[in-house]
Amino acid sequence: MSVLDEVLQLPELLEPRFCVAVIAILFNPFFWNVVGRWEHRTRGLTRMFGSPHVACYSLATAILLLNVYRSHSITVAIKAHPRSVLIDRWEVFQVGVAIMGAGSLLVLSSFLALGFTGTFLGDHFGILMDKKVECFPFNLMENPMYWGSTLNYLGLALISNKTRPARQTTD
Repeated sequence: MSVLDEVLQLPELLEPRFCVAVIAILFNPFFWNVVGRWEHRTRGLTRMFGSPHVACYSLATAILLLNVYRSHSITVAIKAHPRSVLIDRWEVFQVGVAIMGAGSLLVLSSFLALGFTGTFLGDHFGILMDKKVECFPFNLMENPMYWGSTLNYLGLALISNKTRPARQTTD
């Protein structure tokens, strides 16, 4: 199979599992940014739950559940796509593991630096940090949690290639 044939067999953009994954990827940050900004403007969740901390933890629960669904839908979409012969190599699998390791490091270190309420929009609820977080990984880049999540999904796609059936070639 030529490289061009392989590239032309990228995910079908209208395949339902792929579409669900794309919608979940786009919806999640849209949801939490809209709700966070609404809370900052109106304090609606704080009034509903009676406490900014309870409201923040409730939104965090919704965000975590949405992220579980997003991860599931991405995994389903990846597994629905046949294995790529081009990247069916042990070295690519190892690169995927390394990429997931780097992504997990960014996500976990961001969470540890920000704490729970810092991670889950606490500032929108009036729960502020004492000072700006400037330690690792924030001293390397902006938005390390987003970059880490992106690396995790890229690594997952590379790792999952070794666990799916090979694409059938027609001669």
